Amino acid sequence: MNTIAIIGAGASGLMAALSAARAGASVTLYEHNAAVGKKILASGNGRCNIINTTASADDYAGNDPHFVTYPLKQLSFGYFQTFCHSIGLVLDIKDDGRCYPLSNEAKSVLLALKSAVAEAGVSVLTDTEVTSVTKKDTHFIVETAQGTKRFDRVLIATGSEAAPQLGATGDGYRFAAAFGHEIVPTYPSLVQLHLHSKYHHKMAGVKTHAEISLIIDGKQREKVQGDILFAAYGISGLAILDISQKASHALLNHHKVAISINLLPRYERQELHNVLEKLFASVPRHSIETVLCGLLPAKTVTYLLDEAAILPSSPAADLSIKDLKKLVHLIQDWRFEVSDTHGFKHAEVSGGGVATTQVNNKTMESKLIQGLYFAGEVLDIVGKRGGYNFHFAWASGMIAGKEMAK
Repeated sequence: MNTIAIIGAGASGLMAALSAARAGASVTLYEHNAAVGKKILASGNGRCNIINTTASADDYAGNDPHFVTYPLKQLSFGYFQTFCHSIGLVLDIKDDGRCYPLSNEAKSVLLALKSAVAEAGVSVLTDTEVTSVTKKDTHFIVETAQGTKRFDRVLIATGSEAAPQLGATGDGYRFAAAFGHEIVPTYPSLVQLHLHSKYHHKMAGVKTHAEISLIIDGKQREKVQGDILFAAYGISGLAILDISQKASHALLNHHKVAISINLLPRYERQELHNVLEKLFASVPRHSIETVLCGLLPAKTVTYLLDEAAILPSSPAADLSIKDLKKLVHLIQDWRFEVSDTHGFKHAEVSGGGVATTQVNNKTMESKLIQGLYFAGEVLDIVGKRGGYNFHFAWASGMIAGKEMAK
């Protein structure tokens, strides 16, 4: 019977512990927090978007996104659904592929996993910080403040630096580097963005639906639609989270990053021109500001007109064709410079991590150190919003657990 140490009791660690124990291994699960699965509880605003039925390599980023292909194939949605039933969890499957526990509470996911792990005989050590992992001959030595233990296999499933308030640290990178593994520079992802402008802080609190284009070094790299929310530091909202991975990675590599906001994506450019032209003509004595407030949030109108150098109180009849074209362009292409992200503290996940070139994706074992494994977010893999990061965590954890038990 193999003795296995799993460092980190998040999604990938819990899945690995359960998979290894069910396969007959003796498993010790280390967690430095007072309780396991804190990020699971916090995910999806407390609902836990547990997996996505449509996941493929296209939904991930890293130096080699195709690293996920084999793990995702092994943990197909059908397989995962059967697994969930085996631990007493029923899924609510949405039309867009997102899945939640039927209870709509993340707590259900964690309770089911904790019960299954306990039933499988896993030894769970909470409030136990691993200080070092070394290898002596064929065994690994795991050191904590409470003492030292020897194991046949070790899995590093410590997650990333994202959300340190939930206990995230860079320990996993430190352990991996000590064994000679390359660490790809990390960066926040699924995170809000800081803007450099004279308007965003004045519009703090304004929420609206918009189309957001990500501009890197003057070229459009991504376009999404969704809610945005202006803030004192910059901008947030689901649409911003969706472009944040590419934006954050570009900032890390010192590229020039901007966003273009289309406040009325329902219209094509000429169509919007015609709509506004007719609207202004129908109420010629109304102020330009008043007319636009029928289409856009009032605060955005104030600063749009300031940017366009158009007097808000001017009658609609006085708006020139030149100014109308300028206004239409600005409504559908309002540019803001992105200066930074809102940091790891506010990020849901992190990009970068242990280089996947040094890990076997069919076993999750290190190519450098026999018996050393990695799973989940500690690796240089980051997914889109929508259950993709959990999907890879479950898949890589399952594979690692089964392989370590062999």
